[in-house]
Amino acid sequence: MEAQVGGATAVDKPKGPRRVGVLLVVAVLAFLIDLASKLLVVAKLENHAAIKVIGDVVTFQVIRNSGAAFGMGQALTVVFTMIASAVIVVIWRIARRLYSLPWAIALGLLLGGALGNLTDRLFRAPGVFRGHVVDFISVQHFAVFNLADSAIVCGGILVVLLSFRGSNPDGTVHQQPEKAAK
Repeated sequence: MEAQVGGATAVDKPKGPRRVGVLLVVAVLAFLIDLASKLLVVAKLENHAAIKVIGDVVTFQVIRNSGAAFGMGQALTVVFTMIASAVIVVIWRIARRLYSLPWAIALGLLLGGALGNLTDRLFRAPGVFRGHVVDFISVQHFAVFNLADSAIVCGGILVVLLSFRGSNPDGTVHQQPEKAAK
């Protein structure tokens, strides 16, 4: 069965089971791994010299980041808190019609990462909605980041790849009209 949607043709598939459980498991795992790593590095590495992991290329060093990636927007901590909150709400709304396993994994990574950094913004110094995110993975000639950031990036890349493939969160696949006619 095919339906015309915004200039593309959606090919309906059997939807199968909803994938909210997968989304939640991935999100909780990403969140807990991020939280545990931050607690560990703050307890063991803060106010200590950087630890070389791979020569000078990858090191662990604790940085408190009030901004976003690459330290940009340091005066906008409250804005980043609101953006993370909005991302969580959007993911939850999409989850109501989530039948695709790859989308569940991608959105789970995004949700877990957003929750990880939001937790820092809410509960770390200097205060609620203004907390600084704990970053600790330093790659030479790149930014210092954390595991929540990694989950967000991996989830975002997966969303882009799924979108390019024409996959939708509800399990349907979009095909361009000329491909659908063949």
